[in-house]
Amino acid sequence: MIPLPVIILLAVVQGLAELLPVSSSAHVIIAEKILGLDPTTPEMTMLLVMLHTGTMFAVIVYFWRPWTHAYLSSWEKSWPWIKLLALATVLTGVVGIIIKTVIERYVFHNAPKADIELLFGNIVLIAVALAAAGVMIIWSGLRYDEAKDRGQTMVSRRQAIWMGIIQGLCLPFRGFSRSGATISVGLLTGASKRPVEEFSFALAVILTPPVVARETMRLIVSHQTLVTGTPSMMKLFLPSLLGLVFSFLAGLFALRWLTGWLDRGKWHYFGIYCMCASVIILVFYFMGR
Repeated sequence: MIPLPVIILLAVVQGLAELLPVSSSAHVIIAEKILGLDPTTPEMTMLLVMLHTGTMFAVIVYFWRPWTHAYLSSWEKSWPWIKLLALATVLTGVVGIIIKTVIERYVFHNAPKADIELLFGNIVLIAVALAAAGVMIIWSGLRYDEAKDRGQTMVSRRQAIWMGIIQGLCLPFRGFSRSGATISVGLLTGASKRPVEEFSFALAVILTPPVVARETMRLIVSHQTLVTGTPSMMKLFLPSLLGLVFSFLAGLFALRWLTGWLDRGKWHYFGIYCMCASVIILVFYFMGR
């Protein structure tokens, strides 16, 4: 079983990095490698499911009041926003499927059992994707002109399309921060800060349940096929429940941090962090650490 201090550490890393634009997957993968953990075990799969669930609840709690006030107070306000979310989500799925198909067919040459998940542990690719996200965040942060903000209350159709497309590009590449990329492309296409932040995390709430469902299915399948002696589902669940609580609390803190820096014009600082983290990862990788 995973020790409780490790569960708490991973929960805090996941909760902070999932909702800050610094790529949770990159940080969690590196943390797992440092701690010598195998992310494919039933224990780690269950923990991952619970950590994602915790951060999803943090997003819902944090944004529930502004979402309700701005978009969900009436059908006239809700329907246009729902249509934009649906459009962006469909584009995310289409782009993600295309990238997955191309990589599996032309990079892995349709090799048996070779799927896109094989890229997830590639440290060099993670570092490159992290650097790419950093460049995008810095560019959007420095290019954004407060004086030209049009005071939008909702993202436009064009902005939603771009945010959906870029979210699809994030899915296969660990390190290419989903929140960093979607908020950045929203700012670059002229969206106001608050609606683009709210839209980005609404997309995250839509995206999280399928991810959780997929990881849960992997857990069930692996649990059924493993040898006798595998911990019961309840024994897997209870320690991970603590991870959910800590990822929820860390997620609330991260969202307050992100909103504060976004409002105060410090968005590009997250990009600087991503660039520095990318360099550090590459240095340690080539040093053989």
